Amino acid sequence: MTTRLRVLDDGAWISVNDSREVRVSELWRLDAPDFCECALADLVVENFQSVGVDASTVEARVYGQCIACGATGTTGWVPIGRVDGGEFAEFARSAVRSSQDHSPRQHVPDR
Repeated sequence: MTTRLRVLDDGAWISVNDSREVRVSELWRLDAPDFCECALADLVVENFQSVGVDASTVEARVYGQCIACGATGTTGWVPIGRVDGGEFAEFARSAVRSSQDHSPRQHVPDR
């Protein structure tokens, strides 16, 4: 089964199967020592740079700002949800997400 992933509206949304599913302006808890020095960053998601999939996990590279220390930049690949049987389920916004520096198995080309 094919899942269509796209970054829409200049990075404001991630679309899964032509449905806007994940938007900017969310606050994520992020375990990303390469992003900032905080034990867990409180990341305000400002822009989605790219989206991809690793097995059934949908991942994105995100530009944002840590509201605890003020650091800004682009994260590694952050898991944002899972596709199961063609249906997308976003991970809980309260969950701690871990940034990875690997590339997803299937990367969707940038806009």
